[in-house]
Amino acid sequence: MSYRFEDLKKSCQSEWRAYIEHSFVRQLGDASLAREAFQHYLKQDYLFLIQFARAFALAAYKSPTLSDLKQAKEGLQAIVDVELDLHISYCREWGISEEELANLPEARATIAYTRYVLDTGNRGDLLDLHVALSPCMVGYGEIANWLNVRAETLRGEQNPYDAWIAMYESVEFQEAMEAEIHWLDERLADVSPSRFQQLTRIFSDATRLEIDFWEMGLKQSD
Repeated sequence: MSYRFEDLKKSCQSEWRAYIEHSFVRQLGDASLAREAFQHYLKQDYLFLIQFARAFALAAYKSPTLSDLKQAKEGLQAIVDVELDLHISYCREWGISEEELANLPEARATIAYTRYVLDTGNRGDLLDLHVALSPCMVGYGEIANWLNVRAETLRGEQNPYDAWIAMYESVEFQEAMEAEIHWLDERLADVSPSRFQQLTRIFSDATRLEIDFWEMGLKQSD
């Protein structure tokens, strides 16, 4: 049997749907999300990005080929040189200073999720690490697409969170999402049924931790 990324999603359909269609996402789309909840999420997402950069550095170390090494380097560079600066600017628009970001404590959900990804990468191989990262790398693109077909979603000036949706519906992010799916499809095609079961556990765990991250933002929990 030949596996694909779609099979990982099918292995935990209820969790994936709970993540993609979470109340935080729904409220963000229809503009009913509390401003304080979004600010709390933005702060923790900054800390998440720093750990995400470390994950790409780990991916470089785990890379068995030059093409994998280049991919990891590009991901790390994109986060450190582009995404973090953009995130800091976006946070500033929401009244969150760079000084505040630099002194933030990590919420428990942030620690749990990011350290799970790093621990999975340390214990396993490059495929394990990518599968642990995929709910974020693929999920945010799917969330933007889901919001865009949902009748209740508001766009433009009537939604203060429109820029967030626009970020993940962008051509650049959608292309990166498709590239990640393609990378995973190529490698999943060669795994055994027992190996695939190991990967489904990683994917399910990471997806559940993504759900907890939304919950953290929605409840503004530490």
